[in-house]
Amino acid sequence: MKVAAIVGSIRKESFNLKLAYYIQHRYKHLFQLDVLNIRDLPFYDQDTESAPPQTVIDFKGKVAEADAVLWVTPEYNSTIPGVMVNAIDWLSRVDQVMVGKPSWIVGSSMGLLGSVKAQGHLRDILFASGISSPLLPGNEVYIGLVHEKINEKGELTDEPTIKHLDLVSGNFVKWAKEQSRLKQLQSQV
Repeated sequence: MKVAAIVGSIRKESFNLKLAYYIQHRYKHLFQLDVLNIRDLPFYDQDTESAPPQTVIDFKGKVAEADAVLWVTPEYNSTIPGVMVNAIDWLSRVDQVMVGKPSWIVGSSMGLLGSVKAQGHLRDILFASGISSPLLPGNEVYIGLVHEKINEKGELTDEPTIKHLDLVSGNFVKWAKEQSRLKQLQSQV
């Protein structure tokens, strides 16, 4: 299974970026994770949406080719970061490559709540008509105090967090495969 990861922090030492790479390495036996670069995406512009720059075409192409999307979000001002909103704006316009594509959300912060407000907003956005992405239910991953749970190599070190992420990753794969099977059945009707 191919999964595209969209990380809402473009900081080089971002805990959420480290988390995405940790997931990529730890679960390579379950799925192939491609951590996408959203740093170079220009601001969404309706004047260019029908003939976007190559960076946008490449980004949307990678999401379109993926079987599912992993959203990895920090929390900025109690919501998702602007760079993530910008990526969503590009994905939701013209060819709308997210429609029907299964999604999964994880996130971390240095605060206690681990991006809970941002993830709530992201869930609402993913249900919007331009995105319409089915979302893994009941498997929330909020990693609070992440700076105490990840080492200098970018590896999670907190055993309860690792066990929960192991469980949710397995649940995601089963659920995403079921979503794919249902989509195939619907296309046959």
